[in-house]
This record gives sequence, structure tokens and C-alpha cells, in this order.
Amino acid sequence: MIKIAVAKGDGIGPEIMDATLKIFNAAKVPLAYEVVEMGKWVFDKGYNNGMTPEAQKTIENLGILFKGPMETPKGKGVKSVNVTARKTWNTYANKRTFQTLHGVDTVFSKADIPIDITIVRENIEDTYGGIEHMLTHDVALSRRFITRPGSTQVIRYAFEMAKKKGAKRITCGHKANIMKITDGLFLEVFYEIAKEYPELKADDVIVDDLCMKLVIRPDLFDVVVLTNLQGDIVSDLCAGLVGGLGFAPSANIGDHISIFEAVHGTAPDIAGKNIANPTALLLSGIGMLQHLGLMESSTLIENALLYTLESGVHTGDFGDKNTNSLNTTAFADAIIANFGKQPKHNPKPSLDDIPYSCTVLHLDKNPMLETTENIAEKIVGVDMFIESNVQPDELAKKCLRHAGVKFQLINISNRGTQVWPTGSRYTNLVNQYNARFESVDGEPLNQQDIIGLYVSLSGDFKICSLELLNSWGDKRSYSLAQGQ
Repeated sequence: MIKIAVAKGDGIGPEIMDATLKIFNAAKVPLAYEVVEMGKWVFDKGYNNGMTPEAQKTIENLGILFKGPMETPKGKGVKSVNVTARKTWNTYANKRTFQTLHGVDTVFSKADIPIDITIVRENIEDTYGGIEHMLTHDVALSRRFITRPGSTQVIRYAFEMAKKKGAKRITCGHKANIMKITDGLFLEVFYEIAKEYPELKADDVIVDDLCMKLVIRPDLFDVVVLTNLQGDIVSDLCAGLVGGLGFAPSANIGDHISIFEAVHGTAPDIAGKNIANPTALLLSGIGMLQHLGLMESSTLIENALLYTLESGVHTGDFGDKNTNSLNTTAFADAIIANFGKQPKHNPKPSLDDIPYSCTVLHLDKNPMLETTENIAEKIVGVDMFIESNVQPDELAKKCLRHAGVKFQLINISNRGTQVWPTGSRYTNLVNQYNARFESVDGEPLNQQDIIGLYVSLSGDFKICSLELLNSWGDKRSYSLAQGQ
């Protein structure tokens, strides 16, 4: 018997979780459940991370969390409990599988175009770091972190998963044509790891082109790995291809803790009415059973679900409107009644259980992810982000007075577009500039030099922020301004 943590969630969460666990119990799945306190009502009790300390301890001890949809209170300055859970426990890979489900009509099912796409989304970094600042009353900044160790974790997981799945193709979705350093690093790691998996065709596609291709020919894609925000958007797009978020399972995989959840909302308008569709949570639960090695149970339940859908049985949110819909409980009962039946389309083969052992690690310190730095690093300049509403030429005159003997003013940009020494009068400005100073003759600088320039400039300006300009060997590790 494997013990897991269960959080029923908010809104329709308890109803669809009860229906799913009813199916599990009827199938005699060898699981024991410990219900933990998470969600909006826990926020309301004063826990800003949306979970009680006891819940956190239980989940960390058991290593598996099965959760319903959860709501984050609006207007209280707290962050999403869903994102907090994923990041706290470093569930770095968000796996979402999208398959044609017969009985769920879509444009593609009607055209007899089969879909079987797995999206692997980086789950920790990117703009989901949630690090934001107002730099002036007109300018907001969000920091986007892409790291080599974080990219390595999720991309290696994607390749390993693709190999086990028997996939033939793995694609990296990215925007490295614009975000050359951040997405460029993600893409670089993708091709480094691809060398270790010659049996897989590895390619890449710009994310906007990927979205267009997914809508036109989704059957051409197999496994796609993306950064966090792009993966969030693309995975919801793929949900639309197979019938919506009500048919989109989600697994958040980490080295020590994994979370299986429905990604749709809490649907408060129908909460308590026993009419919600539990399919997404059930599919997530089937993925959890497979993760735990309970292959016999997962096959029994999945085939019963596929047979039920194929038979035209449905809840009110999908299916033939000319036939009666079932409520949540009756839909679960219909699946249970179909145990042992084989669907006509895509029946799942019977597999033996795989022994599962969860070794709970009681860590005494946070793991540090760091790669070896083999190339000499040096500071070659600094970007000073300055609040000002003067014209570029006037700003440049003041900045030049502070350059001293170690720095030269290279350019000034506004919202990433160069406005000095060359530019256009037709470029609209906001009240924050980036003044780029580099060292004279490429001489290396130290942090004391940067601080000295900061102190000098602060006599004339409010410095909102600064970023060091680093290089590793001969490689410049910062972007140029548009037009520079």
C-alpha cells in the first residue's frame, strides 16, 4: 500500500476529487490517502502560502501530492498556491499529455486527424519567478531567469520521457530569435543534451510558428519542451485541440516530490451542484498511478474511461446535446460499471506493475545547482537604468561628465531602442533610460569601479537599477540595444 497526500481543492475540487477516489477505490487501487489542508480557505486562515505547516510536512514526507483545482484570493497580495507548491518542491518538469479522446468531438476528431502530443514545460524559472518592480511611476520591470542547471533538469527529463514513450521526435519551442541570451541558453542546452539521444530526432521551432503549426497539423508533433511562460500558453492551446482543459491532465515532476493535478479552474459558478466533469483530474490520477508503477490499475481505469467516452456517456460540458448528460457521481459510476471493457480506439495494453519505492530524503540544506565555469569571467561595463524625462542629447551630456578615466559612454537606449548617439525623433520615450558604460580599451573592471560610477551618477539622477556587463572569454554576455 502506497500512501499519498490528497488536497481536494476549492470550488468543484472536492466533488471531482471524491468522484476520482471513488473510481480508484472501486478498482482496488493499493493507495492510502492522507488529506492535507491547502487552498483558498487556508489563505483565509492566515497562511500566506496557502498550506498549513502540517500539510507541507506531510507532503514532504510522502513525496506525492494529488490535488484538485485551487483558488488564490484576489487583492490580498498573496501568490498562487499552485505555483508556490511547484516552486517550493522544485517540480521542475510540467508534463501535459494531449490525446484524441473518442466521444469528445473536436475539429480534428471530425477530420480524423489523430493527436498525441506531450508538452513538457519548465516549471520553476522564467517570468514565473514573479520578481517584479516599479522602477518609475510609468515603468514596471519583470525579471526573467533562465538558468543552465534548471534548463538541464527539464530538458533531460523531456528526453528521458520521450525515450520511454517510444517517441521519434522531440522539439524545442523557443523565442531565441529575439531573446538571444535567455531563450538562447535554453536552446543551447537542448542541443547539448540531444547529442546523448541519437535515436530521437531533435529539432527546434520558434514558438509563434509552433502555435501556427499546432493549429494546422498537430499530428506532426510528438514531444515538445518549452520554457515556463511559453509552455503555459502552448499547453493550453493544445488543450483546445482535444476538447479543452476538462480533458487536460497535468503532472509536476521533481526529483523528490511530484504533484498531479487538474489544471482547470475551480468553477465556483457550478460548485456544489454535482455537475462538474472529473475527466481531467481522473486523467491526472491515471498518470500518477503510472508514475507509481501501478500499471494494472491505471490500465483498468483508463480503458474504462475511454470506453465510457466512446459510448457517448458525458457530463453537461461536452458530448451530444441530444442525449442526457450525467452528473459527476453518475459519470464516475458509469466508468466503474465499464471496468474490464476494451475501447474500440486506442485500447491500453495490460502491463505488470512496476515496484515503486519512495525514499524520503530529509535534507539538511538546500541543494545548490551549479555548473563548472571553465572560462575566465570579467566585468567589462555596466548598464545604468536612469529615471529622467529629458531629451537623449541632454541626458548624454550629463552622463559623459561622470564617465571619468575608466568608463566610456557607449549608447543610451529607451525601452531597448537606441536613442543616442544615433536614433530617430519618431521614437517615443518613457521616463527611464538605459545608459551603457563600457571600460576604456576593454580593460577589466571591478565592483568598486561600478560603485564609484553609481555614486557619481546619483548626484544628478535617480538610478532605478543596474546590471553588470559580463563576458566569459571573448563571448559578450549581454544584449545590444535595437539599432546599436
